[in-house]
Amino acid sequence: MYTHDMTKKNKKMPVDLSAKKLVDFESKEGNLHFEQVIDIEPMELSEKLDDVIVVDVRQPDEFTGELGHIPGAKLLVLDDLEENLKQLPKDKTVVFVCRSGGRSARASHLAIENGFTHTFNMKGGMLLWNELHLPTEA
Repeated sequence: MYTHDMTKKNKKMPVDLSAKKLVDFESKEGNLHFEQVIDIEPMELSEKLDDVIVVDVRQPDEFTGELGHIPGAKLLVLDDLEENLKQLPKDKTVVFVCRSGGRSARASHLAIENGFTHTFNMKGGMLLWNELHLPTEA
């Protein structure tokens, strides 16, 4: 079982990752900085949240800060990501998220280098997510 933050009090709720499946995105396009990384649009991600694993790679204070985080997102800080990738299933769709899309692109690249084959970077990060008025948790 994997966990993610559900409330400001940092209570942990189980997340059943076994139910997730491979998902494709119509909005996908190549990332400008990492050749193998594929960017997706926040709006399309918001429509498919139940079918993907969202990994937020920001710092804990950003995760619970003013931009909030995507409901159900798992916090795995970029600085520690390589040793924590084993927490994620390689046979599911994983979408990496950060503040603006830069760190999450690096995270997606790192995951690809470590054998993940179905990973995506959310374009524009939480800045764009909030600009589009999509739901967040604090």
